[in-house]
Amino acid sequence: MKIVSMDVMSTGVIAFYVLIASREGLFTPILDEVKKPTYADPVPQAVILTAIVIGFSIQALMLVGVMKLARDNPTLESSEIEKNNTP
Repeated sequence: MKIVSMDVMSTGVIAFYVLIASREGLFTPILDEVKKPTYADPVPQAVILTAIVIGFSIQALMLVGVMKLARDNPTLESSEIEKNNTP
């Protein structure tokens, strides 16, 4: 549940930034016939795309860790795992 909640929180933050950055009347930064148009800045788009990829990879890494814990321990309760692995 902690992994799923972290993913939902990350998706919410990304959606919030996309909502803030969206504006009407902006053109893509491609050469065209319009004189001095207002271009959309591609840097925030690249940062958000990077955040999505990093969030996905962190989630995959956490799920691999949970799979290893599930294989080594009969429970996923953190207090029981700490008690079993304390020297």
